[in-house]
Amino acid sequence: VVKAGGNALTEQTLKKCFAHDVTWLQSVGINIVVVHGGGPQIEVYLKKFNKKINFVDGMRVTDSETLDIVEMVLAGKVNKEIVELINHAGGKAVGLTGQDGKLIKAKKMLIKNKNSSNEKIDLGSVGEIESIKPDILSSLLCNGFIPVIAPIATGAKGETYNINADLVAGKIAEVLGAEKLVLLTNTPGVLDK
Repeated sequence: VVKAGGNALTEQTLKKCFAHDVTWLQSVGINIVVVHGGGPQIEVYLKKFNKKINFVDGMRVTDSETLDIVEMVLAGKVNKEIVELINHAGGKAVGLTGQDGKLIKAKKMLIKNKNSSNEKIDLGSVGEIESIKPDILSSLLCNGFIPVIAPIATGAKGETYNINADLVAGKIAEVLGAEKLVLLTNTPGVLDK
């Protein structure tokens, strides 16, 4: 499982190298699942629409308008671009969200308030994973496809949630019994020297 985010998705040369590497890995018999974020791209669109950007403990507070932008950017722009880059590099990528094939079931994420041990902070349409149903991934992998997943999921009542891509990648790796989880990111604390 490869999680791509940060500069890997914003710099043209890095995007092409990423797509080439993923395609090459698949060509030598390694099954690849790509989970992507899109924080920098989302922020560009939030600014275009004059939406205030709020974070609590590193998680974006996501009201319904922000969720519309997040979905547009992740499931539309970023996902389609990654799929096209991989396909152009010779791979066979298929774009998905966690909503497709009931891949990811989620629930609302509430974060502990640091100032009050009993109080929780509601981040809006930010979710946490309840379960992963990997059937669609297994089917795609068995047929030579590279699933490219945007971290958007559905709740029990049909509500839509945005989920942190690192968490989605980790959980998918666990459920699939992946041998490796590769994080491509420029997030401080995760960087190599």
